Amino acid sequence: MTSRSNISAAFNLPASWWRKLVLFGLSAFFIYFGIDHFVNPDFYLSIMPPAFPLHEEAVYISGFFEVLGGVGVLIARLRKIAGWGLVALLIGVYPANIYMAITPEAFPDIPIAVLYFRLPLQFIFFYWAYSVTRPAFTSAKLTNNDKKNEEI
Repeated sequence: MTSRSNISAAFNLPASWWRKLVLFGLSAFFIYFGIDHFVNPDFYLSIMPPAFPLHEEAVYISGFFEVLGGVGVLIARLRKIAGWGLVALLIGVYPANIYMAITPEAFPDIPIAVLYFRLPLQFIFFYWAYSVTRPAFTSAKLTNNDKKNEEI
């Protein structure tokens, strides 16, 4: 057994390279943006709807849980709960995307099209996080699509 196989087995990684890419991409995405909440909190504070309380606390708490979820999806025993946690987090921060879209004058450096594009894009992120919660995602069995992807 190669060291790569040992790592895949230890982390119960998906069998196909495509699913591994999806998993590691999700992890990197949330770890990166979670850390960014601590490095660049002013941006995240600026997108908080004014009616919401505890702006600074919410930025740091959401950043912490983004990092935690990003790491959690890599650990087989935590993958399902981490994926669901990321789905819940994405739902929780969706009002910030809505706020940005309905108050474009508050974000003059961001094109209006981008502000509106973020709204449906969030649903792709919902599905991305949800996909790793499914037991079939880490199944050792390759589906026909996975077999085709392995050949590429």
